[in-house]
Amino acid sequence: MSRHVPVVLLFVLLSSWLAASYGVRFALMEDTRWVGLCLEDAARWECQARAGLGYLIHFRLIAWAALVAAVIAFFIPGYSGRALAVLALLLGLPALVLYSASLAVFALVLAGLRLVRAQA
Repeated sequence: MSRHVPVVLLFVLLSSWLAASYGVRFALMEDTRWVGLCLEDAARWECQARAGLGYLIHFRLIAWAALVAAVIAFFIPGYSGRALAVLALLLGLPALVLYSASLAVFALVLAGLRLVRAQA
C-alpha cells in the first residue's frame, strides 16, 4: 500500500463529513418549513433531533469537545495522538459549519498541526 493512501482516505472522509455537515445545516437547521412543522407536532423525531442539535450549538458542546480532543491529542505521542487528532477534526468540522467557528478554528488548527507533526 502506498504511503499516500491514508492521507487520501482521510481527505475523502473529511470532505464527505464537511458536505454532510452542510447538508444538516441547510436542510434541517435553516430550512423554514421545519419551524412550522415543529410548531404543529414537536414530538416528531426530526424536531427532536433539531432541538437537540440546537442545544449542542447553543452551548457550543461540539466545539468544546473538538478543542479538548485537539489539545489532548497534541500532547499524546504515537498512534493514539493521531487518532485523537482525527477525532478532533471530525468534531471540529461540524462545529465550524454549525455556528461555533470561533472555537472550532482553534481545534482544527491544533488537530491539523498534530497530524503533520513529524514522528519522533
